[in-house]
Amino acid sequence: MKKALILSMVLAVLAASCARKAEKVSLKAGTTAYQLAKDLAAKVPSLDPAANNTLVRAKGFEITTGEVVQTIEENFGTRVDQLKNAEPAQIKSVFERAAVQLGEKKLLLTEAAKTKTAVPPADLESALKAEYQRAGGEQQFLDALKTNGLTIEHVRKSLEEQILINRFLDAALLKEIKISPEDVQKTYAEDKTASVRHILLLTQGKPEAEKAAVRKKMDDILAKAKAGEDFAGLAKQYSEDPGSKDKGGLYEDFGRGAMVKPFEEAAFSVPVGQISGVVETAYGFHILQVIGRKKETRPFEEVKGEIESALKLAKQSGAFTTYINDLRKKAAFETVGF
Repeated sequence: MKKALILSMVLAVLAASCARKAEKVSLKAGTTAYQLAKDLAAKVPSLDPAANNTLVRAKGFEITTGEVVQTIEENFGTRVDQLKNAEPAQIKSVFERAAVQLGEKKLLLTEAAKTKTAVPPADLESALKAEYQRAGGEQQFLDALKTNGLTIEHVRKSLEEQILINRFLDAALLKEIKISPEDVQKTYAEDKTASVRHILLLTQGKPEAEKAAVRKKMDDILAKAKAGEDFAGLAKQYSEDPGSKDKGGLYEDFGRGAMVKPFEEAAFSVPVGQISGVVETAYGFHILQVIGRKKETRPFEEVKGEIESALKLAKQSGAFTTYINDLRKKAAFETVGF
């Protein structure tokens, strides 16, 4: 299933501003952020701004529910109503992931400060101009911010911090990554896209006992599929993926990197025409029927640069994951959760 299924809020939190002080952020009564927290607490009581519960703890800082609320409000303005209308399990998921992302950003900003990494004013202005262009002009951009309850000061700060982190990472670990000609040739020869039908039963936000019951249900569905029942019909009957359920679970011609990793691995490894076992992802339990796969049809010389860039990006992602995990370990980074 597509990575974009999670609320888009989570994806933007890492680009939001975060306090650099080692203090515990709390919300002031009477502010709009405080009221937002009160509204959310009606569905998730642990978000009560008076309690200001800790979600992440590390050496030098804590990430509280208040700080996450403040960040979401700064980053989404009037669009926070999306979150107010979400189910309790979705709200919890947003807060847990946002707290981790904010904590990781604090770690990166701290390391960048140690190396005296800075953002040249020209780079910040260039990034702002790119935002203006995407909006159709500076005034249109400012008008859009005002309409959505956002400020240009917040945008400037967010862009500056993100550029700072990117410059630091480029210097610290990314620019040394190299891709060999053999890597490029091997990737060119691999399957480029896959088409599958799949069935999803959601487990996100559910307790372990309930997850076990969902797994049992998926095992039963898998047995039916393996016995020869029509897979598309089973997907229409049982799947909880709104993106493919009505199409018999069909996802066609998606490339590598388009789906979450366990799903992708099954799609590109299970023999064409066969059915996978139960595959678990952050969303829930899946079973896949592989319909077909395709290789690159363009000449090698035409796509060589494209493949090299994609491989470099993948290696950079792996290097970043290793690096941030090391920082978390050194900082005794722990999630407290709800």
